[in-house]
Amino acid sequence: MYSMTLALSIALAAADWPTRGWKASTPEAENVDAAVLEAFHQELASGKHGYVDSMLVIRNGRIVFEKTYTHDYDRLFEGRGERGPYNYYDPDWHPYYRKGPFHTMQSVSKSVTSALIGIAKHNGAPLDLDAAVLPLFEGFRTQGDDPRWSALTLRHLLTMTSGIEWDETTVDYTDPKNSCAAMEGSENWVQFVLDQKMAADPGKSFVYNSGVTELLGQIVKNATGKDPDAFAGEHLFGPLGVEGWYWKKTPTGLSDTEGGLYLTARDLAKIGYLYLKDGVWEGKRILPEGWVSESTAPAIVSGRERKYGFQWWLLPYEGRERSWAQAALGYGGQFLFVVPEYEIVAVFTAWNIYDGPSLAAPLALERVIDSVR
Repeated sequence: MYSMTLALSIALAAADWPTRGWKASTPEAENVDAAVLEAFHQELASGKHGYVDSMLVIRNGRIVFEKTYTHDYDRLFEGRGERGPYNYYDPDWHPYYRKGPFHTMQSVSKSVTSALIGIAKHNGAPLDLDAAVLPLFEGFRTQGDDPRWSALTLRHLLTMTSGIEWDETTVDYTDPKNSCAAMEGSENWVQFVLDQKMAADPGKSFVYNSGVTELLGQIVKNATGKDPDAFAGEHLFGPLGVEGWYWKKTPTGLSDTEGGLYLTARDLAKIGYLYLKDGVWEGKRILPEGWVSESTAPAIVSGRERKYGFQWWLLPYEGRERSWAQAALGYGGQFLFVVPEYEIVAVFTAWNIYDGPSLAAPLALERVIDSVR
């Protein structure tokens, strides 16, 4: 145990910390096959995989490949209805916030919210993963008369095994029958989720539920006294040197923790690097010891050839042996991959919400891993 701890300490001390910006290197210097990435870039530039906005590959703490792509979203979105932050065809909001540098993260926001829960615990917030969660919602109407609600824990929320009746996978997000769309159309998102019925005992099965991430956002606020946006600025983005971002708000003013974060690709990569380095940044522990391994343990089967941790996906790949890549995934093609086996962090941003080709996360991961020598 001592030797493993010492080895980790030495590795962290020797790391390049991109707080003030990423260093650049060549693919060859970091044992990456530039031809593989260049061929993939040409596919993305051709439109074969839809509307991809950026590709960023980092190995050993240095940028080895970076490309951006431009699309006329104003033209593509013409005649798509009234504008607004939850109209996915509004070019002032999607995919870039007011056409600036910050790209929508969509459900990658969930993985960042998970990190905030860990940071709050590390900073002394009284959050027990296996304690009943309803007492954390003082001031809200709760359904304590259903014993299944009383059995709900923070761990169940983090792993999306809440048992809450919810459907955002069988109908489009633009359909009001979608549970997430209905929540986003309500005046109080947290109360909307707490008003839902229970469909199963907590912990029994995985059901993708953006509403539970909004509950996590409220828990961060109640536990720290700060909105998730402000808490992240002080305890996550600040230490990592993220100088700019945007986080949408719900009608009550709470951060839209299930999908409202906007970041640059390079700053999103810093989140990945924090997880690659076990939650430590420049010698300072940001996340609790063991949080990264627990968050990204492939424990919950999602029903496809992938698993789920604490608001993080785990995607299988064939490396030196069959392994799991850590992945934060967002609607429209937002991908953050962390591959500890190869010291890789990769980011893709896109806006594929139409009928047509789109970049699949497993394919993007496979092509990046194929470039490793």
